[in-house]
Amino acid sequence: MSQPVALPADTPVRQAAQAMRDKDIGDVLVLDGDRLAGIVTDRDIVIRAVAGQDNLADCRLRDVCSSQVVTVSPDEDADTAISRMARNAVRRIPVVDNGRPIGVLSLGDAAIEHDPNSVLSEISAAEGDR
Repeated sequence: MSQPVALPADTPVRQAAQAMRDKDIGDVLVLDGDRLAGIVTDRDIVIRAVAGQDNLADCRLRDVCSSQVVTVSPDEDADTAISRMARNAVRRIPVVDNGRPIGVLSLGDAAIEHDPNSVLSEISAAEGDR
């Protein structure tokens, strides 16, 4: 599980993209106050912002985030999280404690945890391409 990057819903999409680049991550959690309101992935930025918005300067996270977020609690095990990811066809699942995000479990994290000798696990553990 990785430490989440979380930004307010009114944050410009460009700022979220820069955070993803700087932290070498593929998602940013979207907050309403200190509560999880959504998630934005690098793919969301391409599909919903770059390809879907006329004026990127005015585009905010609330405009492109997935607001129906599938979550897991910190007391649930990895198998539960993986099963929930599979059922909902998501690659990342926020770990939420009392409505507040405390982490993100990615498909790669789950592969490392569940089957450290798999090809996906090896790919996920490799250095990022910068």
